[in-house]
Amino acid sequence: MEAVEGAGLAMQRTKEEGEEMKGKNEMKVMVALDESGESFYALKWALDNLFGITGAVTPGTSDRGAGTVTLVHVQQPFQHFVFPAGPGGAAFYATSSVEQSIRKAQEENSAALLSRALQICKDKNVKAETLVLTGDPKDMICQAAEQMHMDLLVVGSRGLGKIKRALLGSVSDYCAHHVQCPIIIVKPPPKQHHTKQ
Repeated sequence: MEAVEGAGLAMQRTKEEGEEMKGKNEMKVMVALDESGESFYALKWALDNLFGITGAVTPGTSDRGAGTVTLVHVQQPFQHFVFPAGPGGAAFYATSSVEQSIRKAQEENSAALLSRALQICKDKNVKAETLVLTGDPKDMICQAAEQMHMDLLVVGSRGLGKIKRALLGSVSDYCAHHVQCPIIIVKPPPKQHHTKQ
């Protein structure tokens, strides 16, 4: 046990409790990313508003007590069949070379997207890690946040209207109702109306 003095009182704390307290000081934030500008706006918002407050890692200092951001990107699963665009009406299956080409393109896209996001985190001096998943983005984001015991999930909102959101589905709306941790949905910035002079 180690003695800890606080507010004039001496308290006894076990090493396990001390380690638990250290872990609690580190905020674990997950930011969901896709190719949209709205998701990168949400990342920048989180870095500016959450890590500016909670203590980002500054150059030349230790990162103890600083938060960590996990950048998650979910790839759509590969569909093994392609619907025809011309006459004939029969569906056909993609060859293995086409499948490999598509998977390679998905991996390159994910790598470029996460590389861009990591650079943004590096510029803000925030510790970041990446995670690439395959599946339905709504479900995979919620599952990953729960399995990784995230303190907070940050997602961008595309600003869809009620009808589009009902028809297309909204990742942010689904996550707001199903994720087990607190969530921040970052709305896109108001569009600038330019007038011609």
